[in-house]
Amino acid sequence: MTSLRAVIDLDVEGPQISKHLYGHFAEHLGRCIYGGFYVGDDSEIPNEGGIRLDVVEALRALNIPNLRWPGGCFADEYHWMDGIGPREERPRMVNTHWGDIEENNHFGTHEFMALCEMLGADPYVNGNVGSGTVKEMSDWVEYLTRDGDSPMARLRRANGRDKPWNVPFWGIGNEPWGCGGSMSAEHYAEEARRYATYCRNHGDNKLYKIAAGASEDDYHWTEQLMKALSCLGCQHDPKNIFQAITFHYYTVPGEWKDKGSATDFDADEYYTTLVKAQRIDELISGHSAVMDCYDPQKKVGLILDEWGTWFNVEPGTNPGFLYQQNTMRDALVASLHFDVFHEHAERLVMANIAQTVNVLQAMLLTDEATGELVLTPTYHVFEMNKGHQDAASLAVHLLGEDRAIDVDGAELRRVSSSASISGDTALVSLSNLHLTEATDITLDLRGREVTALTGRVLAPDDAAAHNVPGGTEAVTPRDLEIGPVVGGKVTVSLPPHSFATVSVQLTAG
Repeated sequence: MTSLRAVIDLDVEGPQISKHLYGHFAEHLGRCIYGGFYVGDDSEIPNEGGIRLDVVEALRALNIPNLRWPGGCFADEYHWMDGIGPREERPRMVNTHWGDIEENNHFGTHEFMALCEMLGADPYVNGNVGSGTVKEMSDWVEYLTRDGDSPMARLRRANGRDKPWNVPFWGIGNEPWGCGGSMSAEHYAEEARRYATYCRNHGDNKLYKIAAGASEDDYHWTEQLMKALSCLGCQHDPKNIFQAITFHYYTVPGEWKDKGSATDFDADEYYTTLVKAQRIDELISGHSAVMDCYDPQKKVGLILDEWGTWFNVEPGTNPGFLYQQNTMRDALVASLHFDVFHEHAERLVMANIAQTVNVLQAMLLTDEATGELVLTPTYHVFEMNKGHQDAASLAVHLLGEDRAIDVDGAELRRVSSSASISGDTALVSLSNLHLTEATDITLDLRGREVTALTGRVLAPDDAAAHNVPGGTEAVTPRDLEIGPVVGGKVTVSLPPHSFATVSVQLTAG
């Protein structure tokens, strides 16, 4: 049994943890949209306008802050005017990236905006730079957000929506270095400035324009975007160009052609996965360092709008649908990511897990045969961590021996942790990443008087445990035993491969 001490100064608040770090991603890929979010209004599954009500209810319980759509790679072959008007009249297209299947465009702009309203989530619309035009994107912004009398506002009204929507987040293409156009960093930087210039603010809707950034550690790409934002001496106000840049990083334990199984893994594969997940700290630090050279005041946001595990698809499923199961190992990848996100809250302003339903590291899985909805282990991490949203970060100083696990020469945190405070409540998140050994953590809570503590833990017997339709949840939160508080100190025991949260009630500050 290893024992560690976590010192937390409750009266020393750090940067605010944006709620948008808990964002989500829904692409026209596999069964994320059709059969996931959307079943059609003639389905026997309870729905509103074709949108599954059980999916909405489950996601509202996470306080879902934003939803990115329609891609991903799909965004740069999507032409939004094909997805408006009467559904039976909408033209079909071929989804060349994901399964080479026909897309009927029944889920389009109005359906997406209805979904966001039902979720209480901000829409993050990703525009088409790869195969689209500046006018096409500009018209979409006008269609969505302009009141009064204009061509696109009239078209929106003709399609049944009188008042405009509020759409704060706007993505300028996706992965332009690859599926979004195979561009160089320099070429895309110029395109991003051009497209962003014509994405106008209409009325009270203020766009937060997001330039598509690097893959993993391509710091050159980030530098080119920061140079473009500086305008190189031009007369335009940089605030009118774009306000944030992105990067993408997936946790892949194997090689790209054989990524490894989502459920059948040994100890080496377990630890390799977590080491690769932990690399997100290095990547955020690297991109932040480049941005600091051009923006030391941190006015430009960094966004990780695609992250999560990527394994081989489940046997017997369409390889283009990216359907994988979700185990306790995935939950720990998520909890580790959130701890790192909180540490970088001053620069990192948004993150979007890939993807929300039935694709990659999903929150929810829907059974094709029965329509049953399954909550994944990753879902529970989001739910248990929701108290961090918009709270002030608190530094966690972890003390003691054996704080790291050696994984083929790489150091993996034995315990990953983070904390935040909002009013008179603090939340502490703790992940024991050791596969087979429990760890005792003494929380040394300083600076405020503690009145009560409660905790929950996600701790199945097997790290490969996962939830399936028609059965009892193998991975679900339960109460965490917490010892007495003595002098602001309390000890909790974390089982192997477990995630826990401790809610700390404080005297009125």
